[in-house]
Amino acid sequence: MLRFTLRWSAISIIVGLLAGSASAAFLAALDLVTQTRIDHPWLLFLLPVAGMLIAWLYHRHGKGTEAGNNLILDEIHNPKQVVPLRMAPLVLFGTLTTHLFGGSAGREGTAVQMGASISDQLNHFLKFDNSERKLLLMAGISAGFASVFGTPLAGAVFGLEVLSLRRIRYQGILPCFASAIIADRVCSLWGIHHTVYKVSEVAPLTMMNIGYAILAGIAFGLCARFFTKSLHHMVRLFKNGISNPLVRTFVGGILIIILTTLMQTDRYLGLGIPVIVETFQKHVAPYDFVLKILFTVVTLGSGFKGGEVTPLFFIGATLGNALAWIVPLPLSLLSGMGFVAVFAGAALTPLACTIMAMELFGTQGAVFCAIACVVSFLSSGSKGIYHSHHTEVTPHA
Repeated sequence: MLRFTLRWSAISIIVGLLAGSASAAFLAALDLVTQTRIDHPWLLFLLPVAGMLIAWLYHRHGKGTEAGNNLILDEIHNPKQVVPLRMAPLVLFGTLTTHLFGGSAGREGTAVQMGASISDQLNHFLKFDNSERKLLLMAGISAGFASVFGTPLAGAVFGLEVLSLRRIRYQGILPCFASAIIADRVCSLWGIHHTVYKVSEVAPLTMMNIGYAILAGIAFGLCARFFTKSLHHMVRLFKNGISNPLVRTFVGGILIIILTTLMQTDRYLGLGIPVIVETFQKHVAPYDFVLKILFTVVTLGSGFKGGEVTPLFFIGATLGNALAWIVPLPLSLLSGMGFVAVFAGAALTPLACTIMAMELFGTQGAVFCAIACVVSFLSSGSKGIYHSHHTEVTPHA
């Protein structure tokens, strides 16, 4: 045990330093390209060409990395070969390009892939066996997730929980927690500041309010299921309908331009963080979550790069905000519940999302967020956004 502790403490420091620094560079660049797009709206009309460039780069140089997060999870479940280092610069470029020209995507996928692929290069020096390599990749996932969102505890649990439904590898606790905490601190030391979300009002913990939280959780879970099925269906639709990946992203870019023109707003492009912040303060359009789903599944389904998580935050927060019209719980509390619960249902990670709620919003509404996350998880189905998420038991409803 002492040898294990010393060895993995040292490895976790290296993983945290690498992943935290990579996330800091990514977040700084992401802020820059997002502001550039806002300052120059005409860039949206180059999105189809940008999509073709991304698809060409992956076709030319990305063999073996196209699966993204699912490749990382597959290597943990069945280790075969070191994750190619080129995954990191490819997904970094692809995500920044997607955001620069207006695609609706997230950032967690990029951070997780960079953290895991960079960490896995330690195999060339330390020669891990298969069991140790699983822990290394789990640590890389935790470090990437923690540093990109500023949630070290949720990042650590995400790395443990995302692998298999209802089964956690407790051997990974030290690597995941140590790497996540170090990566988060390193990212902060680079001067990166994360968005603050404030739940300004909570409700008394009465049986009636618990019932309302359960009803909201069901709505969040059904929304997560709808997003997951829509995304998987859109991916199949594009692949079956258009064999050439360059044409797929070109068509996807054209569709985003058409949708944006029809809506006459850029509200659903990019991360959508200003809208998420707005949901905690006042009522927003009750259809915002539907349109964000549409923009996101077209963007990611056609082959653009980025994660699903921040769009899921947007979808959940705006759905919670809409529910405030009919569910008698405080608006900011419902927005916070939706923020974490839709992600919990889509990624099948209720524990990580409950902890994330406490890290982001404080502990006042923690019970309500926990109820929403668990009920969403139970209502969302056994298939999440990650194809390689293993189900170890009979699937739930």
